[in-house]
Amino acid sequence: MRIKSKILIQVTNRQYIHMFKNLFIKKTLFELEAEAQQNNSLKRHLTAMNLVLLGIGCVIGAGIFVLTGSAAAMYAGPAVAISFAISAVGCMFAGLCYAEFASMIPISGSAYTYGYATMGEFIAWIIGWDLILEYLFGSATVAVGWSGYVVSLFEYFNIHLPASISQSPFIFDANGWRTSGAIINFPAIFIVGIMTTLLIVGIKESAKLNNIIVIIKVAVILLFIGFGISHIEVSNWTPFIPENTGTWGHFGWSGILTASGVIFFAYIGFDAVSTASQEAINPKRDMPIGILVSLAVCTILYIAVSLTLTGIVNYKDLNVPAPIAIAIDKFGPNLLWLSPIVKMGAIAGLSSVVLVLLMGQSRIFYIMAHDGLLWKSFAKVHPKFKTPHNATIVTGLFSAFFAGFFPIGLLGELVSIGTLFAFIIVCFGIIVLRKTEPNAPRGFRTPWVPLVPVMGALICIIEMASLPLDTWIRLLVWMAIGFVIYFTYGRKHSKTRQNSKQ
Repeated sequence: MRIKSKILIQVTNRQYIHMFKNLFIKKTLFELEAEAQQNNSLKRHLTAMNLVLLGIGCVIGAGIFVLTGSAAAMYAGPAVAISFAISAVGCMFAGLCYAEFASMIPISGSAYTYGYATMGEFIAWIIGWDLILEYLFGSATVAVGWSGYVVSLFEYFNIHLPASISQSPFIFDANGWRTSGAIINFPAIFIVGIMTTLLIVGIKESAKLNNIIVIIKVAVILLFIGFGISHIEVSNWTPFIPENTGTWGHFGWSGILTASGVIFFAYIGFDAVSTASQEAINPKRDMPIGILVSLAVCTILYIAVSLTLTGIVNYKDLNVPAPIAIAIDKFGPNLLWLSPIVKMGAIAGLSSVVLVLLMGQSRIFYIMAHDGLLWKSFAKVHPKFKTPHNATIVTGLFSAFFAGFFPIGLLGELVSIGTLFAFIIVCFGIIVLRKTEPNAPRGFRTPWVPLVPVMGALICIIEMASLPLDTWIRLLVWMAIGFVIYFTYGRKHSKTRQNSKQ
């Protein structure tokens, strides 16, 4: 009996060990390269300039036009410019890591695919599910900001949209939850629907529209900075770092850190570039260019706009969906003509952000379904347009729902924590890949490894730790839902796992 018991225990232990190892089964670089060459049903249309403009199109939008105001009003005051600088440093470290991965692995999926190659399937699932949080709520957040600017522009022409159909039914701020009296945010739903339709039609057409929009909104931002400098009241910068209220994260240096975590969402554009790798003409050369150039340009503009905005308007008055619109209104009658131009530029700019985020999300759905971890219908490509239409439609429906019913502050915090978590995994992934695949060809090499990835991960960890507790709770709930899906469906249908048994 004892011998039988020992044998049974040994067999059981082996089963558990085998199951544990299978959780971390990896895709080799050879397999990923083969997938990129053989199974690419998506069209390759994107040049290096397309990728740079794609990154700028996503990055410049929410951070400048939406979150700058709320981050200044609730957390950092005028020192939100420092928050942007801190986030930029963390992003630059992470961006260098993204660039190396993108030059090695020319396939859609961004951090999800990189995690699959370095840390195995289970970690890849966590990242993929986390990226869904990032892009899905990101597009919803920006759509709410878009709605705010549309309402403001309409009011300029004496057209008043009823608050009942242009605001979230709920308000979420330092005082907690309360109702607003509104029914639905229809403009936010509208823009999600338009961008979803465009993405179904084709990536080439989407890229062309994005290129035009990027040129417009960069010009508008430069106009705002140029004319806004003369309207800065230095008194609005005093104190530059408001005294802490006694609560962690509400002004002072803790507020600067909290704000940097919240506005980290504003930089997710550069990693959205990596989701389009399978649609880039020369991904190994052009992906690093798209990632790093877009990040550098946007950082400069972010800091300049945040300083101008808080110099024109007292930070206490900026907790609104359209803070730049408030600043423009203070320019006075001599510059009245500028107001509709800047507001239309903001509307156009936010439109491109919604477009790129929806694109990123649908490509994550596509590649995860292609690997068998999500339902195979998400991996279907439209026979005419050659786009993942089912994944795009589902993404659009969920984004529209959240944009129509939830407030911008809540959505922005959820996106930030998702972004930070993905960046941490990517940073550590570079260290792992340098050990496991030291001789693999790299179109771009992250400098000063392991210092750069460690610093990138450390900054992201600090910013995650500074986010509000309820944001962490929502992340844990989201991940719990993801674990249920993985262990009930994804693990059983994993193509990598099935191939390993053959």
